[in-house]
Order: sequence, then C-alpha cells, then structure tokens
Amino acid sequence: MNKMFALMAATPSPTDDPSTQFYSPGTLGFIFTFIMVAGAVILIFDMVKRVRRVRYRAEIQERLEAEAAEGKTANPTMDAAPAASKPAAKKKPERPAPPTKPQR
Repeated sequence: MNKMFALMAATPSPTDDPSTQFYSPGTLGFIFTFIMVAGAVILIFDMVKRVRRVRYRAEIQERLEAEAAEGKTANPTMDAAPAASKPAAKKKPERPAPPTKPQR
C-alpha cells in the first residue's frame, strides 16, 4: 500500500495550461463537418435548379399569354382559360443588338 502512495505522490499532476494542450475534433468531427458541407452544397444546387425552372415556366406562360392576346394561337384550351387568372409578370426589356465585329 505504501508503494502505491509513493507512486501516486511521485506522478506529477496534469496541468490544464491551454498552451500545452492540443484540442481537436478528430476524425469523427471531420466526417460530420464534411457531411454537413456536402449536404449544404447539394441543397444549394437543387434550389438553383428549382428557381431556374420556375423562372422559365413564367417566361413561357408570358409568351403564351401574349400570343393568345394577339390571336396567333389556335389552341382551344388557352383561348378558353381566363386571362386574368394569374397576374401578368413584368415584361423584360428588349436586349440591345450586339456590337458589330471590327473589320480586319
């Protein structure tokens, strides 16, 4: 028993000095962080795809309504649908013509 007390007394107690300690989340922390980042990237790409799809559908609907108003379309389902069911989207300004190429 005395030997055990002698060993315990001879063993230095650990210090809690932050400059001597190395704190790391380890492999499990890296894997968890990687999964979270990968999930966020996947969600961002999916959201961009969905927003683009909604924008294209609105542009196509706007074109169809403009054609129906001009009387160019022969689609009876579009003519039968009320034009005031959806609010009209803002019309985009026309793009300017591209600059001419320089002569060589």
